[in-house]
Amino acid sequence: MAKGIPPPKLDDTPLAPGLYVVATPIGNLRDITLRALDILAAADLVLAEDTRVAGKLLHAYGLSAKLERYDEHGAERSRPKAMAALAEGKRVALISDAGTPLVSDPGYRLVSEAAAAGVSVFPIPGPSALLAGLSAAGLPTDRFLFAGFPPPKSAARRTFLEELAPIRATLVFFEGGSRLAASLSDMAAVLGETRDAVVCRELTKLYETLYRGPLADLAADPRLDAPKGEIVILVGPGHEAEATADDIDTALSDALLRLRPAEAAAEVAKALGLSRREVYQRAMAMRAKP
Repeated sequence: MAKGIPPPKLDDTPLAPGLYVVATPIGNLRDITLRALDILAAADLVLAEDTRVAGKLLHAYGLSAKLERYDEHGAERSRPKAMAALAEGKRVALISDAGTPLVSDPGYRLVSEAAAAGVSVFPIPGPSALLAGLSAAGLPTDRFLFAGFPPPKSAARRTFLEELAPIRATLVFFEGGSRLAASLSDMAAVLGETRDAVVCRELTKLYETLYRGPLADLAADPRLDAPKGEIVILVGPGHEAEATADDIDTALSDALLRLRPAEAAAEVAKALGLSRREVYQRAMAMRAKP
């Protein structure tokens, strides 16, 4: 048992057959849930992205399990074995090296095949670098898009970012330290230099650090030139320019050719993010002009 970690009090309720998608710590080993420990203790087979990493986690809690490697390179070989075990009514747990499986980690095809075969799939929620970053960034969370890892080459990365630029939501990326400065530079160029952003480094670990500021400032920050550790980048949705009176009148003139004033006002108000009442009053004033 690792020093400082108390032994878990496991639930001895029998575990139902099926596939258990188990979230594991992204850094701090104490972030694992009691239910995750129950599953790992009772599973007939644990599929791990790296069995060495999984072994350290199990050892820290005094657990042992039959481990099988399941990463992007060996998945085609391991998946038939896992499906055979599930067909026999075994309890199979899927874990990644850190965080929630399938979020930029292997496992999608296994879950898809298991569900298609009528196998019960159980989500065992827990740590996630994506959600941890969102919770601490201070950027809007009512709408967000997880975009994964940007392409490694600048030209492909800029094309990738151009597709995301119009999306009115907080954008979340994973990135490696060696490409962080280049990615931030391309993000500033494509998404906008003044867009608020946060770079999260080593979340939940000893040297956890959050850097906040406009994208241009973060791109120029020498501390973010190839830092060590896991990186999450969050970019705010930016700010739309307010519609001018001419913008409103132009939109209303077009809408009134097709719709009644109330309907035209509703359409324009939604499109421009304005008060429906104010736009309706403007529409009625336009209709009243000779």
